[in-house]
Amino acid sequence: MTDIPQPLSKAPRVRPASLWSVGAALIATVVMAPILAVIWIAFNPTDNIWPHLISTTLPRYLGTTAVLMGAVGILAGMVGTGAAWIIARYRFPLSGWLEWLLLLPLAIPAYVGAYALVDLMEYAGPVQTALRSVFGWQSAREYWFPEIRSLGAAVIVLAAALYPYVYLLARAAFREQSGATEEVAMSLGAGAFERFRRVGLPLARPAIAAGMAVVMMETVNDFGTVDYFAVQTLTTGIFSVWLESNNAGGAAQIACVVLVMVILLVTLEKASRRKSRFFNLSNRHRANDRVWLQGGAGWLALVACFIPFFMGFLLPAGVILSHALQNAERWADPGLLQSLMNTLMVGGIAAFVTVLAGVFMVYGVRLSGRPLPRLLLPLTTIGYAAPGAVLGVGILIPLAALDNGLADMVEAVTGVDIGLILTGSAFALILAYAVRFFAIAQGAADAAMGRVSPSLPMAARSLGRSRGQVLRQVYFPLIRGSVGSALLLVFVDCVKELPATLLLRPFNFNTLATRVHDQASLENLGDAAPAAVLVIMVGLAAVGLLARASR
Repeated sequence: MTDIPQPLSKAPRVRPASLWSVGAALIATVVMAPILAVIWIAFNPTDNIWPHLISTTLPRYLGTTAVLMGAVGILAGMVGTGAAWIIARYRFPLSGWLEWLLLLPLAIPAYVGAYALVDLMEYAGPVQTALRSVFGWQSAREYWFPEIRSLGAAVIVLAAALYPYVYLLARAAFREQSGATEEVAMSLGAGAFERFRRVGLPLARPAIAAGMAVVMMETVNDFGTVDYFAVQTLTTGIFSVWLESNNAGGAAQIACVVLVMVILLVTLEKASRRKSRFFNLSNRHRANDRVWLQGGAGWLALVACFIPFFMGFLLPAGVILSHALQNAERWADPGLLQSLMNTLMVGGIAAFVTVLAGVFMVYGVRLSGRPLPRLLLPLTTIGYAAPGAVLGVGILIPLAALDNGLADMVEAVTGVDIGLILTGSAFALILAYAVRFFAIAQGAADAAMGRVSPSLPMAARSLGRSRGQVLRQVYFPLIRGSVGSALLLVFVDCVKELPATLLLRPFNFNTLATRVHDQASLENLGDAAPAAVLVIMVGLAAVGLLARASR
C-alpha cells in the first residue's frame, strides 16, 4: 500500500511592509518622541535636583496646580452645564443669539482675558478710579477691593475662557435626550430643577465629564494667565527651573509630574464613564420641545446666559479693542507686521505639515492591516494632552544636541561653521506645533475616511489605480471639507499657543502670541492690543466653523 503524499501546509503569508505603513510608523515615532525624550531626560539628569525640588518648591507647585485645576474645572462645569440646559430646554428673549454667542469665548486666549481684567480692575484702572471719584476716597487704605492678581482671579479668567468646552458637549447631550423621559418625570410631579438634577444631569454626565477633563488639561497647559497673575504652578515651575536656574533635568522632572497628572486625569475621566451607558429603547425617539419662558423667568434666563458671554468675550474683547483704537498708530509698528508675518509663516507651515502627516498616517494604517500601526494610532493623540511647556522640554534639548553634533561634523569635514540650523530657525517651533495638534488632524482624517464607502477605493484599485492615486482621486475629493476644517483649526491653535512658542522660538523671533505676552508683561497694553485683536479675529474664524459644524 503506497502512502498518499499529503499536501504541504502553507506557511502564513507575511505581508511586506509598504511605503505607506513605514511612513505611518515613522510619523507616529516623531509624534511620540518628545514625550519619550522628557521621560529619558528626567531619569538621566546632568544635575539631579529632584530631592531639592521635593523639599522646596515642588509641593507648592503641585498643590497650586491641583487647586487651580479643580476650581476651574468645577466652575467651568457649572457654568457650561447650566447654560447648556437653559439653551437646550427653554426659549426666551435672544435665546437664538445666545446659543452661538456662548461659544465666542473660545476665540479669546485666556491670557488676553487676564490682561483685560487687570487693566480694568487694577488701582489705576477705570473701576477703582470711578469708585474713588464717587466716594471721595484718596488712597487704597480708605477702602477694600479684592486682589486682582491672585489665584481666585486666575480661576475666574480661566473658567470664563474655557467653559464653552463643557457647554458644547453638554448642549449636544441634552438635545439628544428623549422627550419621553421629561414627560415621565413631569407626570411624577418633578419640577424643573428636579428634572434637571435627577433626569437630565445623570444622562449627560459622560459628556460633562469629558468637557471638564478638557478644561482641566487646558488649565494645566496655561502659562500666560498664571504668570501674569503671579500664580506658581507646575508650568511656571518648568520655565523657572529651566530658564532661570538653567537646569534642563529639573525642568524635565517637573514636566514628568505634569504628564502623570494629565494621564491620571484622562484615566479617571474614562473610568468614570466606563459603566455609564444609555440607550434609546425605542425607534421613535422624539426630541424635547423647548418651553417658552414668560415674564421674569425669561429675563432671568437671559441674564444667566449673558453673564458667561460677557465675562468670557464681551469684557476682554471690549477692553482690548478700546486700547487698540486709542493707540491706532501702533498698527503701523514694523514689529507688529513682522510678528504677523512670522505667525502666518509658522502657523501655515505647521498646519499644512500636520494635516498632511495626519492624512498620510491614517491612510497608511488603513492599508497596512497590521496590529502595531493600529495600536500606535491612538497613542499619537497624547501630544494634544501634553502641555506646550512639556513638549518644549522634550523637543529643544534633543534637537539642540543633534544640532550641535551636526554643526561640529560639518565643520570638521568642510571647515565651515554652519551654525545651528534646527534650533536656530523656526524648525523646532513648527515641530512642536505639529506634535501638539496632531490629534486634531488625525481625528479629522480618520473620521472623514471612515465615512467613505470601502467599495469606492476597491473599485479604483480594480481599475488599475495605485494606492497614491486612490488617495488623490477617490479619498481627497470626498474628505476635502474635513481636511480644510482641520487645517483651519490647527492653524488657529498654532496662533494662540504660548508656552511652547516662548520656549522654542528663535532669538528675536516674535509671533502675535509672544508679542502680546511680552508687551503686556511690561504693562504696555497699548502695544499689545493690536496683536491681541488679530489673535481674536483668527479665533473668531475657528469659532464660526465650530458653530457651523455643530448645528
